[in-house]
Amino acid sequence: MLTGSDLLDKVKELGDVSKSDLVKACGYVSSKKDGGERLNFTAFYEALLEAKGVSLATGGTAGVGKGGRKLSYVATVQGNGNLLIGKAYTAMLDLKPGDNFQIKLGKKAIRLIPEGASEDAEE
Repeated sequence: MLTGSDLLDKVKELGDVSKSDLVKACGYVSSKKDGGERLNFTAFYEALLEAKGVSLATGGTAGVGKGGRKLSYVATVQGNGNLLIGKAYTAMLDLKPGDNFQIKLGKKAIRLIPEGASEDAEE
């Protein structure tokens, strides 16, 4: 994926092409599970703005959840007894569906330890 002045130069070089072709030519493409291509328009436009000197983030996306809201780092037990952590937190830890954890209960704490990890492992 092109960034900075390389990205700006490529956009100028391509001139009047379709947005899809522009995104593809600048390398903002990923593969879908079915083998197809996904054009990453958002990443492209964010990189383009960054290259033009416009910063959208104040230190990355850590601590930002859905819709750009600040994460509260608080979880509430739901009416059915479930404790939901949320997608923003699992994304920050790069957790994938099917990841397993050991649950360790303390007097006033719950620890989730990834399966196969040492209990003494640092965060």
